[in-house]
Amino acid sequence: MSGATQGQMNGQIENQENNPVESRQGDEILLGKITSIFGVKGWVKVYSYTDPMENLLKYSSWQVLHNGQRRNFRKLDGKRHGKGLIARLEGIETPEAARLLAGAEILLSRSELPDLPQGEYYWSQLVGLDVYNQQGQFYGKVDYLLETGANDVLVVKPCTGSLDQEDRLIPWRMPEVVRQVDLEAGRLEVDWDADF
Repeated sequence: MSGATQGQMNGQIENQENNPVESRQGDEILLGKITSIFGVKGWVKVYSYTDPMENLLKYSSWQVLHNGQRRNFRKLDGKRHGKGLIARLEGIETPEAARLLAGAEILLSRSELPDLPQGEYYWSQLVGLDVYNQQGQFYGKVDYLLETGANDVLVVKPCTGSLDQEDRLIPWRMPEVVRQVDLEAGRLEVDWDADF
């Protein structure tokens, strides 16, 4: 999804069922997690929710939430290693210090995300939008998104007031299927039959 074009989603921040990009304090999003230590110099292994995963390393200041406590770290170095990432954080110089961060979430204020061109969206912007068809029928809310290869898919879950109790998988294809996105109104309009 790198190089998103007009009317596409920008996959820099994923939101899949197993990759929860969710709000922490209103305007924060989850970029990744520190999973364990790496080596003897205090490096940490990181699981990134960004796409591509290396995008997480573009941010030099990390806000880390662990056991209810927040700490800010300056990322000194980072790189891809195997199927994940490793990073070195200022003030973390031993495996013992790194071990204390295992399980910590890496957060970012939405205001720090790069602006996107008109018609492009971060996945996290779409989660929670109300989904209506062109006849005005309310399908539910965008719960998360799936990356399928051919195109991304909105997973729409029913809620109070929705047409029925059906989960819907709606392909992200603008303008063929997704006709309009109104972030201010919290609404997405689709050309998608209720029987699909």
